[in-house]
Amino acid sequence: MSLEETTTTVRQYLDALLDGGDFGSHFADDVSWTTMETGDEIRGREAVKDFIVGLHQQWFDASPEVVSTAFADDVAALEAVFVGTHIGEFAGMPATGARVRLPYSVFYDVSGGKIAALRAYFPVTELGRQLSEAASAHA
Repeated sequence: MSLEETTTTVRQYLDALLDGGDFGSHFADDVSWTTMETGDEIRGREAVKDFIVGLHQQWFDASPEVVSTAFADDVAALEAVFVGTHIGEFAGMPATGARVRLPYSVFYDVSGGKIAALRAYFPVTELGRQLSEAASAHA
């Protein structure tokens, strides 16, 4: 895909994600999400969409603060900050009400006008640390 097509695809995805739209429609049927810190992988449009919805609406009341984006042929990068409140059980930890703020990056592979892969450099260990501290403070 050209730089213009890649840019359009990822910008439309991000707009839908930030505005509560149908961001999943920008995924290929066999899209994959990989959390790079843990190696955990999720496959398929609905599964990846459900994971992102869970992260932003079920486990956390959260939204990304976009810091920067970069685009090239067939690939894009996002630098953002995950800002939210822990509202549901996440990784075995009951809701703490803790506010979290974590920088992260996602790299997107784009093919045929759809996002084919997301590689998230998301600090899962730091998130767990922040939640554990909040739980300890409330105990």
